[in-house]
Amino acid sequence: MGNCIRNLSAGVSLVASDSTWIEDQAIQQLQTTAKLQGMQRVVGMPDLHPGRGYPVGAAFFSSEILYPALVGNDIGCGMALWQTDISSARLNLDKLEKKIGNIDTELDEHWQEDLAQLGFFATGHEHALGTIGGGNHFAELQQIDEVHSSELMEALELDPKSLLLLVHSGSRGLGEAILRRHIDRHGHDGIAVDCEAGIDYLQRHDEALRFAQANRRLIAERILVNLRARGRSALDINHNLVSPATVEGVSGWIHRKGATPSDQGVVVIPGSRGDYSYLVQPVPHAASLYSLAHGAGRKWIRGDCKGRLASRFSFDQLKRTALGSRVICEDRGLMYEEAPEAYKSIDSVVGSLLEAGLIRIIARLKPILTYKRRGCC
Repeated sequence: MGNCIRNLSAGVSLVASDSTWIEDQAIQQLQTTAKLQGMQRVVGMPDLHPGRGYPVGAAFFSSEILYPALVGNDIGCGMALWQTDISSARLNLDKLEKKIGNIDTELDEHWQEDLAQLGFFATGHEHALGTIGGGNHFAELQQIDEVHSSELMEALELDPKSLLLLVHSGSRGLGEAILRRHIDRHGHDGIAVDCEAGIDYLQRHDEALRFAQANRRLIAERILVNLRARGRSALDINHNLVSPATVEGVSGWIHRKGATPSDQGVVVIPGSRGDYSYLVQPVPHAASLYSLAHGAGRKWIRGDCKGRLASRFSFDQLKRTALGSRVICEDRGLMYEEAPEAYKSIDSVVGSLLEAGLIRIIARLKPILTYKRRGCC
């Protein structure tokens, strides 16, 4: 392994180069989490940043004890990559921006048959299916900018001459309801895997994973219908979840909060909406708790963004990026919170993973059109 995996203290590691921006508060949260009962190891990724009590961009390995608060309120948040049949040549962004329409509304009757076929129990949150939500969620048309491995591109059946669609969303209000139910009963305490509370949480957690995957599929299909295009799913992976695992002979549970599994095949590590994304082949390793960064990671907290940027960029200027892509967002606050300047450089994050020997780059993807929010959600 490379020298980018650093041991900070007993059971605490960080995957980051010397040039990677990591806040002290995020390191403190990582160290605090390592002291939880039953916690064996914690690893921060290069996109590590402070969260609400717990760091984002990290993996946590415990034995016998589950910590729902470490997974957070958006169980199943993840990314799906779709191959489309939209040619990347002679793109007309005006037409694409108009045709993509508004997918912030509830699904109409046209989609009810699809919902019936998804096969999960009624949750009370079905009205949110097929919608992206807020925060850092998005759907983005991307162009293959550089190919680093033609062999792996062919194995994935990806066409360099057609656009890709990357969808980043989760279980919407369902994950929040599951976490709230747990906290109301147990606070932020851990729970034994084999007790009634542990069994109940895992069942609800797994249902939220299926819900989130269905949500990403419906988002992609709605966009493709609006664009009068066809597509197929190339990959779908969660980065907020807990999974059984054996790490160096010890059985337990890996909790991931904003960390992509590296033992489930090819993944996308996206940058900010004004930066590149990378399609990578993971190299699974226990040193990283079989995990990778899930994106660029925040550099500024949301509350600081507008104050830092409003004097430099107007709302409309933020709809155009330095790479020539466009961002669809009619929420002024969200537009400033999610500006590219608020995020770390994706090259720094991916570079750390590459230097650590945790990935092989397959291709670099360039944003073309990013959909965040066009109407009420």
